[in-house]
Amino acid sequence: MKRIWLTGASSGIGAAMAQLLLAQGHHLAVSARNAQALGTLHAAYPHQVLLLPGDLTDPAQVRDMGAQIQQAWGALDQVILNAGTCEYLDAQSFEADMIERVMRANLFSAAYCIEAALPLLRRADHPHLVAVSSSVTYLPLPRAEAYGASKAAMRYLMQSLRIDLAHEGIDVTLVSPGFVDTPLTQQNDFPMPMRWPVDKAAAHIVQRLDRRPLDIAFPGPFIAALRLMARLPQRLQLALGARMARPNKDESS
Repeated sequence: MKRIWLTGASSGIGAAMAQLLLAQGHHLAVSARNAQALGTLHAAYPHQVLLLPGDLTDPAQVRDMGAQIQQAWGALDQVILNAGTCEYLDAQSFEADMIERVMRANLFSAAYCIEAALPLLRRADHPHLVAVSSSVTYLPLPRAEAYGASKAAMRYLMQSLRIDLAHEGIDVTLVSPGFVDTPLTQQNDFPMPMRWPVDKAAAHIVQRLDRRPLDIAFPGPFIAALRLMARLPQRLQLALGARMARPNKDESS
């Protein structure tokens, strides 16, 4: 059985993956701000769950989490970086603080976790680093400046790490979901084509992790459509994106 550190384990895809991994008998270190939700996992699997609640954007807290894992297990077989958030930007009132906030939640938190996890992964026989990016990185979309930039940075970070860690035998998998029905996406106020239930998405990911693929992207038709549109000339991409964008208040009045 694996020793796994799963971030963002309190809701959405992370919570669903936690249930599946625990049912398989793995030992799980779970991180999120919601200590109460993590406590529910521990109550159901007291001998398998290591509670690591806290703020992953705080490097000191993340280093402490790594120290707790080292003390409890000595090593990690797998790390699943799933924590993150989403905010949509209004270009009419551009907010640089939002860019920083989303970058910190989605990218910097992952970097802090990688820093804490790599020494523990290096002690395992077959280490595996997994990060959840997004299908939004295949094609620029309206209002996704903050979220898309953070996930595109995550993609580049993991793909570069994949190269640099290959000689150490540390496999790197990048997960790129489309729309999934989670508490985060339920706040969206626009159509979400081919949206998957969260349990289906979690099962799709977990079923493929043992194969250690380079990428896990779904749903297939949605990903194919995005990749196809990404091959279009930039002027045509701009025209398609403009059709999806909302008019500003002056234009719609």
